[in-house]
Amino acid sequence: MEACSSVESKDKQKHCPLTPWKMLKGVLCLIVLVLTAFMLLIYCGFWTAFGLRFFSIHYSRTATSFFLGTWIALWPFFFEKINQTKVVFSGESVPARERALLIANHRTEVDWMYLWDLAVRKGCQGCIKYVLKSSLMKMPVFGWIFHIAEFIPVERKWEADASTIYQMLSMLKDPEDPLWLAVFPEGTDFTEQKCLRSKKYAAETGLPVMKNVLLPKTKGFYACIECLRGSLDAVYDITIGYKFRCPSFLDNAFGVDPAEVHIHIERVNISDLPESEDGTTSWLMETFRQKDQLLSDFYVNGHFPGEGIEDELSTVKCVLNFVFVITLTGVCTFLTFFASIWFKIYVVSACAYFAAATLMNFRPKPILVL
Repeated sequence: MEACSSVESKDKQKHCPLTPWKMLKGVLCLIVLVLTAFMLLIYCGFWTAFGLRFFSIHYSRTATSFFLGTWIALWPFFFEKINQTKVVFSGESVPARERALLIANHRTEVDWMYLWDLAVRKGCQGCIKYVLKSSLMKMPVFGWIFHIAEFIPVERKWEADASTIYQMLSMLKDPEDPLWLAVFPEGTDFTEQKCLRSKKYAAETGLPVMKNVLLPKTKGFYACIECLRGSLDAVYDITIGYKFRCPSFLDNAFGVDPAEVHIHIERVNISDLPESEDGTTSWLMETFRQKDQLLSDFYVNGHFPGEGIEDELSTVKCVLNFVFVITLTGVCTFLTFFASIWFKIYVVSACAYFAAATLMNFRPKPILVL
């Protein structure tokens, strides 16, 4: 991509080559992530997201958030500590545990994973939710996790998505439940081809012509603001830049790219956003115009302004979390393969439930109140 290559050529530093050691390390990390995801989902997520939800949605979300958060925290550990990816935060330091709507540019398929690096630092890794394309919900295990985490699946066509979006948002209004809802208003990841189409449409309709981001889709963003305004504290405007090369998922897994991830944050009080749809649309367009300029400066200078707002991850906390998850996964794996056959029946039954519940978008409603 042109934007990324400008930084690479300026600093004359290329991404790391894929060595046998990096490949082995990446494969092991992927095995750990998949196995831990499956075991925590089946042995913990089933009871927190299904059994406990019959009694309290709030306590169900709290318990699910705990176990989900321990698993999500593995990703920044692998990114920053194992693969030695440098994550640099700039802009404003946001408060911990705030209910917020996050909007970010969408450079590549792994942008959403790097929001976990910020979430872990703020203690919000278990309550972060995404608006994501519905095809991802069809993945075994990971799609089931997205379902119990209450991610919002979309077809990226407003006529088909409106009812689903409003239904899901109506379930997220409780101010007692921590919430980070992440939205990528561009609707898809950035490519030069998509950028050319976006520029052409912008020129024809009198909208800002931008070279580093696509024109944002505004209806979904306005729906989030409209439904959640009364329970949100702020909107976090997040801009992500990669140095020296935009990564793919496998680049991340094998530690090949990115060398550095730069994340710029600006916090906007929810009361400062316009209330009308037209006003919200104009605000989002202007925000992305500024984001485009911010990225242009980043590709020239190699950094965003106001760096150093967040500390490095605590290695001790990362290791303790890793040991906890691995120990729990080890126990669950032993029960599955070496204990009574009833555990195998339980695992198969839990898988069947998650597959059906995700397909039908089913979540239990409380029948008794704690």
